[in-house]
Amino acid sequence: MINYKQLHHFWTVARAGGIVRAAERSGLAPQTLSGQIATLEAELGVSLFRRQGRGLALTDTGRVALDYAEEIFRLGDELEEALRSRASGRTVPFRVGIADVVPKAIAWLLLAPSMNLPEPMRIVCREGKFDALLGELAIHKLDVVLADSPMPSNMDVRGYNHTLGESTIGFFATPTLAATLQGGFPACLDGAPLLLPGGEAAVRGPLLQWLEAARLKPRIVGEFDDSALMRAFAEAGAGIFPSASLVGEQLCQQDAMVHLGDADGVTETYYAISVERRLTHPAVRAISAAANKGQKIG
Repeated sequence: MINYKQLHHFWTVARAGGIVRAAERSGLAPQTLSGQIATLEAELGVSLFRRQGRGLALTDTGRVALDYAEEIFRLGDELEEALRSRASGRTVPFRVGIADVVPKAIAWLLLAPSMNLPEPMRIVCREGKFDALLGELAIHKLDVVLADSPMPSNMDVRGYNHTLGESTIGFFATPTLAATLQGGFPACLDGAPLLLPGGEAAVRGPLLQWLEAARLKPRIVGEFDDSALMRAFAEAGAGIFPSASLVGEQLCQQDAMVHLGDADGVTETYYAISVERRLTHPAVRAISAAANKGQKIG
């Protein structure tokens, strides 16, 4: 079995960028750290570091080992926090980042399975830009990020995408605005005032392509990064707006909106992004399990 004390010394040195700096941070002698790492390398039969100038650099094997070590010791911290919380009766924090392009009603539907767990849970929601939330996820300030697109492959953040579900996209308007539209759907969109999600929304491109293919030219009167702000403008009658059909019933019943029709072939997919290959937080597991059973939304 791997010696986790030696692995922790390796992890400390790799994160610090060198033995001397790691020794200063940990309070251990440099000789102790180098000796422990040498023993670990000998027992595993691999080289984890290589000389680079006056310092050390990770080998390819070392980078693989660091990825696993990061997850192992993060899980250890989570285990300690969970056990202490359970022993003291304290609630377990569930820190969620929600990309601002994700509709709030959809965010609730996605997170709902986490609210019915036997463990006392305290959910902490942070809304913001997708890339900023991924940065907080990378340094473990968040347990998961909800978004309408997977994590970009070119980002220097280690993470895993977990698909939660998808929805078709419908167009909605106030009764007053709907009464002024000419013709049936989708012809009624031509020349009509339209509100669109901003450039960061994954669904924006497919919507524009759908409009172009249908030879429809609505008047784009507003673009919004924040889905809640777009909905507020729509409720005031500023324009037609697209939204996930999954919350269409809520829009029509609670907000008295009119469902004009759906954009055939256009869907919005929702993701939970974590730093874990294997999900361990009970709330994230509950969300993923509901998704796998087809219970997450709708």
